[in-house]
Order: sequence, then C-alpha cells, then structure tokens
Amino acid sequence: MAELPRPIVVCLGSVVMDHTFHVDDVVQPPSKNRARSYALGAGGLAANASIAVARLGGHCIFWGRVGDDLNGRPLLDALAAQGVDVSQCRLAPGGRTPVSAVLVDPQGERSIYSYRGENLGTEPDWLDLSLIDGARCFLCDPRWPEGAAKALDHARAKGVPTVIDGEKTETRILLDLVPRVDHAVFSVPGLGNFAPGLRPAEALRKALDSGCRVAAVTQGEKGTLWMTRDDPTPRRMPAFRVMATNTTGAGDVFHGAYALAIAEGQDVAQAMRFASAAGALRARDGATPDRAMLEELLRDPAQPA
Repeated sequence: MAELPRPIVVCLGSVVMDHTFHVDDVVQPPSKNRARSYALGAGGLAANASIAVARLGGHCIFWGRVGDDLNGRPLLDALAAQGVDVSQCRLAPGGRTPVSAVLVDPQGERSIYSYRGENLGTEPDWLDLSLIDGARCFLCDPRWPEGAAKALDHARAKGVPTVIDGEKTETRILLDLVPRVDHAVFSVPGLGNFAPGLRPAEALRKALDSGCRVAAVTQGEKGTLWMTRDDPTPRRMPAFRVMATNTTGAGDVFHGAYALAIAEGQDVAQAMRFASAAGALRARDGATPDRAMLEELLRDPAQPA
C-alpha cells in the first residue's frame, strides 16, 4: 500500500537561538554561579511548534525572520536538521537574530531572558501566500503581527483551518489577531492580556464571540480548559501525568501537535488529548517527542482518556 502524503502545516512566527543553562538555583544578583549543563539550539514559539509538526509526522513549512549575523544561518540550519522546511525564511540584511538565555532549575521550571532582535523588517510582502493553499492547517504566534494578520486572512479566504498560540503580548495585538483565527489556544498570561479581568471561561467565550470556532487555555498541571462555538460548555482535558525535568517549550509543542492533529482531521477533543500528550513528553524529557513516543503515551491506560 502506498504511504499517504504527510499533511502540510505552515507555521509563522518567532525563531530564537536558545542558550539553555541547567542550574541548581536562579540566584539574585550580584552573583557568579556554575551551570550543571549547557545546550544551544533552536527555540521560539512558532519554531518549536514547527519542530513538533515535523517530528510527529507532518510536513512543516516555516516562515520566520533572522538576521545575517553569527546566529542567523546556524539557527535556520538547526531547524532544518529537525526536518523543518526553512527555504521560505527571510535572512534580513543587517538584522540581529533573536536570542534567549534559558535558566532551568532542578524542578524543570525555567526563567527566560529574551532579546527579540533588530532590523528584521515587519512588512510581509515577501510571503508566498500560495503555499497556504495546499496546507491542511496554518499556525502562527503573535510575535510578528503584520505577517500573521496577512497570512490568517489568506487562510480564512481559502478555507484553511488556522491556529494561534495566544501567548503573552500586547492586548491590542491579540484583539486584532484572535478574531481572524479558527482555533485560539492561549497561555494563562496570554488569555489575561486578551481579556483583562475576566475569569478563564468568560475570557474564552469572548474569543468565541469575536469569531473563533474553538477557544482554549493551557493551564499546566491543571490541564487545558476549552470550549467550542457550537457548544460553549467549558470542558477540561486533564494533564498527562509525567515527571517534568524541563518545561521550556512544552506549550509550543502543544500548539504544534494541536495544529497537526487538526491537519490530520482529528476532532477537537482528540486534538486536545494528542497535544496534551505531546506537551507532557516535552516537559518530561526536555526534547520534542516523535510519533512513536506519543502514540505509546496515548495508549497508556494510566493516563487521561
């Protein structure tokens, strides 16, 4: 039997060179401290999601912007090594590539210090939007709102499902982007930015009222609260039970896995469980899982059904 083609997912947003230090404690300055280990690799909301799409069985085309400095090309090479198609990325002349210092404590919790780059350009005119036409899903984060808005509008016109990583950002950006999206999946701080002062369920209903079909918020160990426009009754996907060693990127992997699940035609409840398992494995191992690892966890009778 011929193997089915991998579903195409187009991702747009941040890509960052992550410098990750495992430390015994995050000490207040002034201080000098020794790291137990160090790693250098690709990070960023949409970039981590892209890696998840590729490792879990999708074909991911990534739209991102890096500078032509010492970090830019190696960062794209690191993404390509994970199976992500970076041929459509922009290497900005004179640009400074985003970088982050990530401090991870023994409990797997992290503190991140980010530099979002400079002179990367905000105009989205270089995007080949026709690539969305053949995709089964489009995913973005809010870090490049001009590009996200243009791509989201094109995807909606073409009937391609869309997902946004509703991460913490300026309220005005989320208020502009969320109504353009089919599936809005927020972090807790991001939902607070989108709907200040509202309880989570009320804030998710606001997202549905703005035009989304599905609204959700990932809440760490509490799992994921979600609802749909057709049935706005709040539902909860419990968190998978794992021992976390590094929570960096777990939410990003959740978003990538969710987008792939939608691209594969999974219903929303299935997609939530699929994504929750992927995010849990990332938190457990500090690395993005492959499909075999994910399927094994999904079959575990001790995990949420």
